[in-house]
Amino acid sequence: MYELIMTNIVSYILVVAVVTWWGWRILEWIWFKPKRMENHLRTQGFKGNPYRVLFGDLKDCNAITKQNRTNPISISDDIVPRLVPFTHKIINTYGKKTFMWFGNIPRVHITEPDLMKEVLSKNFNYIKPKTNPFIKLLIDGLSNHEHDQWIKHRKIINPVFRMERIKLMVPAFHVSCLEMISAWEKELKVSKEVDVWPYLYKLTADVISRAAFGSSYEEGRKIFQLLTLQANIVIPLLNELYIPGWRFLPTKRNMRMKKIAKQLEHLLINVINKRVHALKNGEKNNQDLLTILLESNFNGKQDGKLMVMTMNEVIQECKLFYFAGQETTATLLLWTMVLLAQHQEWQHRAREEVCNEFGKEGKPNFDGLNRLKIVTMIINEVLRLYPPVAELTRITAKDMKLGESLHLQAGTTISLPIVLFHHDKEMWGDDAKEFKPERFANGISNATKCPVSYFPFSCGPRVCIGQNFTLVEAKMVVTMILQRFSFELSPTYAHAPCPVATTQPQFGAPLIMRQL
Repeated sequence: MYELIMTNIVSYILVVAVVTWWGWRILEWIWFKPKRMENHLRTQGFKGNPYRVLFGDLKDCNAITKQNRTNPISISDDIVPRLVPFTHKIINTYGKKTFMWFGNIPRVHITEPDLMKEVLSKNFNYIKPKTNPFIKLLIDGLSNHEHDQWIKHRKIINPVFRMERIKLMVPAFHVSCLEMISAWEKELKVSKEVDVWPYLYKLTADVISRAAFGSSYEEGRKIFQLLTLQANIVIPLLNELYIPGWRFLPTKRNMRMKKIAKQLEHLLINVINKRVHALKNGEKNNQDLLTILLESNFNGKQDGKLMVMTMNEVIQECKLFYFAGQETTATLLLWTMVLLAQHQEWQHRAREEVCNEFGKEGKPNFDGLNRLKIVTMIINEVLRLYPPVAELTRITAKDMKLGESLHLQAGTTISLPIVLFHHDKEMWGDDAKEFKPERFANGISNATKCPVSYFPFSCGPRVCIGQNFTLVEAKMVVTMILQRFSFELSPTYAHAPCPVATTQPQFGAPLIMRQL
């Protein structure tokens, strides 16, 4: 009897100890740690809303975002309140040195160019946040890797995006653009109004299909369709509080995401295996991304180190190239057309330059595209006003000193609001919110008082590896459109830049188009 009582007492003590330990861990996670971090930030001079248990500012942030999306805005380039509404509100309320709460994690807003540059330069200390593992069901690869894995993948992939390689992909850009132009010509026989957004979105997907998979073009289209489905499910989840372990529950949404991920993996494995077989048989005529990536992988060593990727790593890099490359270029082309539709004088100047270089029907070539100064100025200004991604985020891997005196605790998220830097009058002048491509007439370094305040593709070691690919593709498409069409905004156009994965038009982009 005594032994039984003692056993029960010990069991009871163990249960109480475990419950107490877990209770303390939960309290630490949802209250004590956030409050310590809040107090630390306030002693550093940061201001923001008081921490609210678990959700922080998320509910307010989602509410203001939802409200903003109910109506379009007036046609102007002052898009900051619509792209980053809560950040805009917090800074207007408390000043530039502010923070907000993304759930139980403080997010500090960095608005000084030198501090931004330091964050992006020290990429091993300020890393990509991994607060929501659902993102891996959509894309992974280089953009999410850190430290040694990032170094390895960057070295393997770098040769794919060298200019001499991109030059070989220009014919793929041309073929895809001709298909879009043909579709527009057919639609113009029925109506002069064309919503160019779905066409541009499809165009950039077709370019990626050809550039990435070459002869496996149809498989590429299927992959794109599945990625689009996955993105529609995953992206809304990134703005919600993630509860650890939630992705393992057999909910209808989780099962759907996992099914799509498996379908994508199956398609990509088939494409990769076919290409590996062809390469082993000596077929090396393809210049698409997959072939170049696999050839680099076969070479094995760089700088005396083994540099190869697993099958799964190759799959993830293909998915990333597909998703990021397609989204970024599509939005750049869209806002270029919208702004040229608004500013007819720049449309005329760009068309004149294009026709002087290639004629009205000449096929654009790589060298000629690089000589287009006015088109380049326009694209730079579009990227300034409508950056593909409105803000970047990083998280401190350890306690860090930023700048001369700022101390940030490990686990603090940092927001780098690109669109705020690009629209800042202190850096760009009183006309910062106006479309003025002439500011880039003497290059990016002379366009602003602080050159590091322009970073549409990020900057530092993790600058977008596909930047040159996107810019060459954009120049090709803009050139071919200007050769064949003039365009202006339709009376039905509603101006509504919307942050999805990239800055997209919420209500499309109907334009009045005329063949030349």
